[in-house]
Amino acid sequence: MKTLQIVQPGVIRLTDTPEPAPGPGEIKVKIHYAGFCGSDLNTFRGANAMVSYPRIPGHEIGASIEALGSDVPDTFKPGQIVTLNPYTSCGKCASCRRGRPNACENNETLGVQRDGAMKEFICVPWQKVIPCGEVPLKYTALIEPMSVGFHAANRGRITKDDVVMVIGCGMVGLGALVSAVQRGATVIAADIDPVKLELARKLGAAYAYNSAAEWEGLPDPDVVIEAVGSVPTYRMAVERVAFTGRIVCIGYAKTDVSLPTSLFVKKELDIMGSRNATPEDFTDVIAYLSSGVDADALVSDIIDPKDAQDAMEKWNANPGKVFRILTKWAI
Repeated sequence: MKTLQIVQPGVIRLTDTPEPAPGPGEIKVKIHYAGFCGSDLNTFRGANAMVSYPRIPGHEIGASIEALGSDVPDTFKPGQIVTLNPYTSCGKCASCRRGRPNACENNETLGVQRDGAMKEFICVPWQKVIPCGEVPLKYTALIEPMSVGFHAANRGRITKDDVVMVIGCGMVGLGALVSAVQRGATVIAADIDPVKLELARKLGAAYAYNSAAEWEGLPDPDVVIEAVGSVPTYRMAVERVAFTGRIVCIGYAKTDVSLPTSLFVKKELDIMGSRNATPEDFTDVIAYLSSGVDADALVSDIIDPKDAQDAMEKWNANPGKVFRILTKWAI
């Protein structure tokens, strides 16, 4: 079967690998769409420390059930449209024992620590297969990255009484923004790209703030969600958040960040990380994407897998202009 591999930094290639058969407790799914995310771009760049080569990317998945192994619940049916929960959980670490397997100490995500789903078929445990309800097939690969943003909003305990600032209006940041809007919060979208800020407004942001400009006339946010992962944006989160506010950190900073820690105490801040997503977050995103929303603007391009090298080179040259690139495997 056709399979995309990042064989070494800067080289992604379409290859042939054996077609799998489902074992006991497994479901074989046919991939329709698989999205490239920022971790895949870093793998292509050779900047992802969690990856060894060659690596099959892909953990943002839209698929249909092709075949069932034995011992799979009869609620799953061939032809059913599904997505995949791409994370593992050991069941033994502190996170798993506390009922937060999304932050498993020993997690291995598809396409990162283990081979992913950019291929025609993949077999996974039935527990990782999530029916997509009424989500249009072309949006199913958006469910996982939006779920990461929804999870950050959950971590921030956002309510209708909050002013929420989302720093970084990429795919994950927009997921957090949508979740905050759905909760009735007043949302400030912060980015340096006018196209992303305009989209944030269309998705319900009350304010669109160019973070390269002066901070004027905007309310102090009760919650700040950092979805970039850079020194300036981490500092912005601490400096802009209101007293007794909450900061949720999604972005991985590539270097150590020096922060004004006196503000941690003076403002009595809650500062927390947010990692991956829970099944409940997936469910919430599926409900949102099933509601008839137009999510076409979140898809930057849909490509044939054979064109992945060219697409990744263009993305690498201009990373700020891409929301999601989807590879199309089957109709």
